[in-house]
Amino acid sequence: QVQLVESGGGSVQAGDSLRLSCVASDRTFNNYDMAWFRQAPAKEREFVAGIMRSGGRTFYADSVKGRFTISRDNAKNTVYLQMDSLKPEDTAVYYCATNRYYTGPYRNSGAYDAWGQGTQVTVSS
Repeated sequence: QVQLVESGGGSVQAGDSLRLSCVASDRTFNNYDMAWFRQAPAKEREFVAGIMRSGGRTFYADSVKGRFTISRDNAKNTVYLQMDSLKPEDTAVYYCATNRYYTGPYRNSGAYDAWGQGTQVTVSS
C-alpha cells in the first residue's frame, strides 16, 4: 500500500503564496496519476489539480486555474502544488492522492485509491 505524506500548509494572508509537497513511499510513483483535493469545513471534498503519469499533462478545477500549478519530480517521488494569489475561499485541508488503476484525467475522487493525511491551509483576508 503506497503511503503519502503532505507538508507545506500554513496560515497566510490573501494574495500570498504557499507550496505544498506530497511524498510517496512507492518506487513506482512515476506510474501513477496524482492529484490534489481539498475539503473545507462542512463541505464535500473537491478536486483541485491533477497531473498524469505519462507526459505530465496537467488539469485544474476552474476555481484555481491560473493561480495554482501542479508539478511532479519522479526522481524524488514527490508531487507539488504551487498556490499563488491565495484567497480566503481556498481555506481547506488539502490532500494528495494517487490513481494507479484508471487511465484518464479524472476529477472524481472515486478514481483515486490512496490518500495522504492532509495539510491545513488557512487564508485570511
